[in-house]
Amino acid sequence: MSDRHDALAVRADRVRPRTRRDVLRCVALAAVAVPLAAACGPGYAEGPDDLVPLRDQARADAESAAAIAGTGAAQSAALARQVAEVRSAHADALQAEIDRENRPAAESPARTAPASADLAGLGSRLDTARAQAAALVPAQPRHRASLLASVAAGCAAAQQLSDELGGGSDPGVDPAAAPVPSGTLPPETADALQRALTAEHAAVWVYGLVSAFLPGDYTAGVADGASEHRDRRDALERILNGAGATPVAPEAAYLPPKPVTDEQTAAAVVATAETDAATAWRGVLDGTDDGELRTVAMRALMGSASRGTAWRGEAGLTPAAIALPGRTAV
Repeated sequence: MSDRHDALAVRADRVRPRTRRDVLRCVALAAVAVPLAAACGPGYAEGPDDLVPLRDQARADAESAAAIAGTGAAQSAALARQVAEVRSAHADALQAEIDRENRPAAESPARTAPASADLAGLGSRLDTARAQAAALVPAQPRHRASLLASVAAGCAAAQQLSDELGGGSDPGVDPAAAPVPSGTLPPETADALQRALTAEHAAVWVYGLVSAFLPGDYTAGVADGASEHRDRRDALERILNGAGATPVAPEAAYLPPKPVTDEQTAAAVVATAETDAATAWRGVLDGTDDGELRTVAMRALMGSASRGTAWRGEAGLTPAAIALPGRTAV
């Protein structure tokens, strides 16, 4: 704005009485200046931030979980502490994005005492938070869409810690319903989809590998996981073929980060495969503005977050529930 002020400054030695011509000239300039001023907005969204209610809910959920942890039995307290950590991480991540955007603050509602007195109530709050975050994903800017999808997936992951928390759910990906692009995909979208396909090929292979090391009571879980990853693989191939791209082919074999020799190491390598898939699918959210593709990616991210919790628990990994699935360490 300093240039504008300099341009409008009047030197004292040029001040003189205005003639009728001067007045008419000023009126004409004013008529031009008004629309220009009206067109100059602040350059950012002026309304209240959509993430503020989600941040407030995350904080309230963390407080509720902490209250349960302080009064419940040992097992319930341990579960509640894990939920408190997850929701505190959500509140912090949402706050960081709110601070970055720096929109005008909305009037905050009056704070109320934590309402959940047990794990079932806490699970209901996680259900609500997951749905609220997921609903915002399709229309948000890319970086916000991926953050919100991770928050939703983190809620689903936390629910997998116990049936008392509702158990969460794996929404699944239907290959037949995968969107077929009407033309070529932007390079960043195609690359992200190819990386997700690579992760899905690896996950299918891993589920086949571990079946030889896991006892019979894992059979259903292994079959369900392998089936879901095959569905995602098929969906990705449908999308890429529809865009005229050649889907990346699977490798003959994949190298686990550690040798698989028993039940624990088998569970750990499946957990790693689910983590890798979650990271790849969040990358799709970072690489597309298409609402249908975002929905597919979010469902896959939530599914890997849910399955990942179960497998991390079996492998004895901590934390069992990752707060922001798919988010790479910074």
